[in-house]
Amino acid sequence: MNRTMKAAVIREAGGPDVLKLERLPVPTPKRGEVLIRVKAFGLNRSELFTRQGHSPNVQFPRVLGIEATGLVEAAPGGEFEPGDVVATAMGGLGRAFDGSYAEYTLVPVSQVKKLDTRLAWEVLGAIPEMLPTAWGSLFKSLRLQEGDTILIRGGTTSVGLAAAALAKRHGAVVAATTRDPAREETLRRNGADQVFIDNGALAPQIREVFPCGVNKVLELIGTNTLLDSLQSARAGGVVCMTGMVGNSWSLADFSPMSAIPTAVNLTTYAGGSEDFMRTPLQDFVELIEAGEYSPHIGKTFSLDEIVEAHRCMERNQAGGKIVVLA
Repeated sequence: MNRTMKAAVIREAGGPDVLKLERLPVPTPKRGEVLIRVKAFGLNRSELFTRQGHSPNVQFPRVLGIEATGLVEAAPGGEFEPGDVVATAMGGLGRAFDGSYAEYTLVPVSQVKKLDTRLAWEVLGAIPEMLPTAWGSLFKSLRLQEGDTILIRGGTTSVGLAAAALAKRHGAVVAATTRDPAREETLRRNGADQVFIDNGALAPQIREVFPCGVNKVLELIGTNTLLDSLQSARAGGVVCMTGMVGNSWSLADFSPMSAIPTAVNLTTYAGGSEDFMRTPLQDFVELIEAGEYSPHIGKTFSLDEIVEAHRCMERNQAGGKIVVLA
């Protein structure tokens, strides 16, 4: 008798209600694949965009979810033992093939990391995409160095808070932004030396504190604030666009010669399964266990509450990473 599992399936683009709980067959793994019993996963803005119909390469029906943590159910190639605690992210998960919004997910063995930990699932579920995104943005795209000044635009996002903590540990001077003055203390607890209240035109404020501009800018809002962030960087500095909290993918009438200041570098970070596998997740887990770093979790939901979880994400009401327990 074939086993079935609960999964949130999207068959057409639309609002949160298009995510429907269904019963699907539990996938059967073959060599080179790992069947994971999903225990927790974080929500991501890219999943919101896909649900809204802004990911033309994603074919429906689809089970969304680009990251997962859980227990190995089976690995026919012997790369993992049943019961191993693992994490996975990217590499087509939830886009080219069914993802983590389910009780089980089937992924290539090449994008699964074993973790030695007893952290609670709601904590583990927050990190597979968040920490690699922060780490990759800082050290791959921005090439952050000790002593750098870095502006994190969108500082109260889950990636922003993680990036601030990592940058501070690396010896950088950290400035972070928020639109809500009440969030200043949260930013400072997570490593921000300087907090700016973001009114959309931040560059003049930055120049008051850092007259020459900052060395590095991590842009997590997106195209809505990118041009202003470019004006915040000093000559020779780097701006990395990683996030799109502002829900805008492109710039109208983009003129590079006028938009990008002389000698300021613009790059991006998208991440992928190779970047995920290179990220020292086990080191992060040990930092969390030692109490030296705490991922900022906003709200947790059950898989049965996936529609409400997406509503929360769409309204920016979580105040941190949204984690779903499967």
